[in-house]
Amino acid sequence: MKKSRRTIVCTLAVFIILLICSASVQAIEFGARGCWWLPEFSGDFRVDKNGIVGTSIDVQSALGIGDESYPFVEAFAGVGAHHISLTYMEADYSGEKTLGGNIQFMGQTYTAGTFVQSDLQFTMLDVDYQYDIVDLENILAGLSVGIIGKVKYIDGQFSLKDTALGLNEEDSFKAPIPMLGLGLHVGILLDILEARVRGAGISYSGNTFYEGLAEVSFTPFPFLDIQGGYRVMKLSVDDISDVYADIEFRGPYVGLTISF
Repeated sequence: MKKSRRTIVCTLAVFIILLICSASVQAIEFGARGCWWLPEFSGDFRVDKNGIVGTSIDVQSALGIGDESYPFVEAFAGVGAHHISLTYMEADYSGEKTLGGNIQFMGQTYTAGTFVQSDLQFTMLDVDYQYDIVDLENILAGLSVGIIGKVKYIDGQFSLKDTALGLNEEDSFKAPIPMLGLGLHVGILLDILEARVRGAGISYSGNTFYEGLAEVSFTPFPFLDIQGGYRVMKLSVDDISDVYADIEFRGPYVGLTISF
């Protein structure tokens, strides 16, 4: 997990450098932004092993995992109607609770009445490409509509520890997820106040993935934007490496963008 995170961070750094170099040569728009997200989290997990069907676990009520807040960062560039971005996010959840009932996890039985510690980690890397099919940015305050193609790579890990029983099981899952969607940009007040809405998703073979955001951006100074918005992400996984999951994140975020 740590090795994959280092690889992703290095990839992000190289991508940002390439964007900046490319932008400098071609005089295109480029920039980066950092956001702080405060999502409500809910999730049900089940992990099978060796033909033993696991228990569907509500991680909040059964394991005591609560909400967390964390950052995500994005690098982006654009030439005319073409836009590309790379977004990176890490989320780490943990909980402690005395079990109210037996749990089957990775072929092991965690019995009711014992104290367990759980840890749930996600690393997500998104590569987005948007092509504007409507571009009225030079008319009045501006308006554009674009088609989005993206790939989200998820690297997740779920562990459950029961010291009294001597159990410490963990499983990981990795998946590249292609998505299609739409993006809308509306200028409200020249280049000072703008609104954006983006959404993408896919559904196949019992798996469903979608995410979207809506935000308002304020530009008090050239090259600097301040954003406030709401973001939703839902992942329904049907047997990826014996993992079954229904995960949802939703909540507000604030961000700061520097662009040229």
